Amino acid sequence: MTHKYSVTGMSCSGCQAKVQQLLSAVDGVEKVSVDLPGGEAIIEMKTHIPTAALKSALKDYPKYQLEEKNSSANGNQHTQNKIKPLAVNHIHNHGDGIYYCPMHCEGSKTYDKPGSCPVCGMNLEKEHTVSVRKKQYTCPMHPEIIRNAPGSCPICGMDLVPKEPADDDENKTYKDLLKKFKISALFTFPVLIIAMSDMVSNNPLMKIMSQEKWNWVQFALAIPVISYAGWMFFQRAWRSVITWNLNMFTLIGTGTGVAFLFSVIAMLFPGIFPAQFKTMNGSVFVYFEAATVIITLVLLGQLLEAKAHTRTNGAIRELLKLVPSEATLIINGEEKIIPIDDIKEGDKLRVKPGEKIPVDGKVIEGESSIDESMITGEPIPVDKNVNDEITSGTINTSGSFIMVAEKVGAETLLSHIIKMVNDASRSKAPIQNLTDKISRYFVPVVVAVSVITFIAWVIYGPEPKYTYAFVNSIAVLIIACPCALGLATPMSVMVGVGKGAQSGVLIKNAEALEKMNKIDTLIIDKTGTITEGKPSVEKLITVGEYSAENALQKIASLNKYSEHPLAGAIVKYGKAKNISFSNVKEFKAIAGKGVMGTIDGKRVASGNKKLMKEIHSVIPEQLEEKVSEEQKSGKTVSYISIDEAAIGYVTITDKIKDTSKKAISILLEEGISVFMLTGDNKQTAKAVADELRLTGFKAEVLPGDKMKEIKRLQDAGKKVAMAGDGINDSPALAQADIGIAMGTGSDAAIESAEITLVKGDLHGIVKAKKLSKGVMKNIHQNLLFAFIYNTLGVPVAAGILYPFFGILLSPMIAAVAMSFSSVSVILNSLRLRKLKL
Repeated sequence: MTHKYSVTGMSCSGCQAKVQQLLSAVDGVEKVSVDLPGGEAIIEMKTHIPTAALKSALKDYPKYQLEEKNSSANGNQHTQNKIKPLAVNHIHNHGDGIYYCPMHCEGSKTYDKPGSCPVCGMNLEKEHTVSVRKKQYTCPMHPEIIRNAPGSCPICGMDLVPKEPADDDENKTYKDLLKKFKISALFTFPVLIIAMSDMVSNNPLMKIMSQEKWNWVQFALAIPVISYAGWMFFQRAWRSVITWNLNMFTLIGTGTGVAFLFSVIAMLFPGIFPAQFKTMNGSVFVYFEAATVIITLVLLGQLLEAKAHTRTNGAIRELLKLVPSEATLIINGEEKIIPIDDIKEGDKLRVKPGEKIPVDGKVIEGESSIDESMITGEPIPVDKNVNDEITSGTINTSGSFIMVAEKVGAETLLSHIIKMVNDASRSKAPIQNLTDKISRYFVPVVVAVSVITFIAWVIYGPEPKYTYAFVNSIAVLIIACPCALGLATPMSVMVGVGKGAQSGVLIKNAEALEKMNKIDTLIIDKTGTITEGKPSVEKLITVGEYSAENALQKIASLNKYSEHPLAGAIVKYGKAKNISFSNVKEFKAIAGKGVMGTIDGKRVASGNKKLMKEIHSVIPEQLEEKVSEEQKSGKTVSYISIDEAAIGYVTITDKIKDTSKKAISILLEEGISVFMLTGDNKQTAKAVADELRLTGFKAEVLPGDKMKEIKRLQDAGKKVAMAGDGINDSPALAQADIGIAMGTGSDAAIESAEITLVKGDLHGIVKAKKLSKGVMKNIHQNLLFAFIYNTLGVPVAAGILYPFFGILLSPMIAAVAMSFSSVSVILNSLRLRKLKL
């Protein structure tokens, strides 16, 4: 049973995820879908759960208020087996954009301003959305002149040129880091020269002035590095401590801060330090060069990481480039250039050769070839004629045509794709739970290791033992990198989801990407999945007194009231034969069987053998033999019955897609069992199953039986994926471990599925399987690198190799290793962009 509840107090996608998490934890709840813009929660439950119990789940978050919608007096109104498609999640943002943490520390929580994550301290990333900025024009000589359309300058008469858009937030972040890195490097270099001069015989700097005075020079040079270039590291470290969200910046801030403060105290009060900390001339060793070099190297790592981050969401950037800024509107026969934000449903638009399709719609005049590769991943242009559907972002390669806008703004397919990619990129894969648990204890463990390192060197180390202890304990703090662990999974997911979108495979969330790799059984429907879903009537045969024309007139009239694809084929055939449609009374559609009604006082039925049995219609032996022969050749047959007597049949063909056979063959070779569940008769189903060499099939299956069959396989230990395209497939798609919807199918099926194939092609399942396998392999590589790096790096920094090989790791070398560890994880994730699907 399903209940609908109104939920108030949700303001962002993080709230949406939190409410869904809390309600899902209630005993008896099977599934929860939370619609943010609609303020609605749809809850599927085994038995009725009191509203009070659901409210109790939200009691720790008083801003979320839940009430049952359309409740009856007893508060127990149910809606059976209904799945409501969720609306597009429009986030009303009043800041500079939508920002999220690349490590997803707080799940799908987003922010409306740039900054750093309050948990891990990393720079927040901006979500790329379809928000088309109206193109503005300016005069090259008079920049104060700004217009929303091309023209001439009112001052000098020169043609106005497009005004360049402002830098986006990622460029601002990168430029800010670059500026800080340059300043840090500028002041750090002389500090390093002064510190390293001791390694030169007859130190020339000492001839200029004493070590104490050079220490003051180092201090002066270090101030801009500490107080400006690296100040954000200390801010993030302090925030991590007071919120107890210990992270990478806790370690960096502690290590460099201790080195700097130690050096300042040593310079001001050298007398308080033991002899082990002093040079031969009596001054105390200072570590300004360690603090400044570490900050400079960490800034370099952050700089490279920011640059690499822009490439991880490159797929979304490429999709956004498909959105044109303008379109040609036809009004009263005249053409006018308008921003695409101004396009309304029903507008007529002209699309010229080489232009991008501005919105979703259909061709109403002219013809052309459309390059859909950016949406479907298929390189061959598709011919489009009058009444053919076209999609925003695709490219008109040849002729000019006129289209009518049907879906605009956030309702277009391209907008849905970009939103789905954004949502999936911010979701967490189950494998990430391991790294989350480790990260929780990582920093305290590293700090403890650093303290133990100091104590061990003081007790067992050689002279100057305190110096060794101090330097090595700092090296431990600097080399440890929880960031590499945290980025290992989300970076692979982000790149993988984007790669899938470019290939026509839309992933709803990271969990689906992980689960797809474990699938061993695939359930597929026949019509619209294996076949093209465009059935056509081949012939109509009658026996007895009724003529074919009379029978066609009745069943075409009857099927006109049905939305089934087979009914549409019969109606289309009737129109082609120029029949006149009659009024139908008492119309009834029976799921999985057919349709029936009364025409001119006669009871007419059109459907399969199950329907004939249900209405007790007599089927002549001669007719049944003919039907049997048709079904053996893989054709679908619909009986025609008038007044409980079968008087004929109509043969309907639906061509198997060219790609279905190849895709199923590949899946079978990979060890995946492929079963077909169809409402068609056994003989037709067997013919299709034999041609495709399927693992098995079940015919004459009703919509509810598909879900039961999937549950039976799951109970047997199978990991089941279900591919379908109809509204009737929605329950089965929801029951399967992975629901795969054909993009050509219904919105309900797409909403119930975790993966959507834009082209509606079984080869997309092969792509999804390869993508899942590639992403999971990449995640494992990242995790292995991060674990090995930290497992080996920390002991080496602590000095474990010193007793055997005399090797110590300078804090500066540790900073280099730490900075490049997370960059290496990102670069490895970027290899997924070259994955062949």
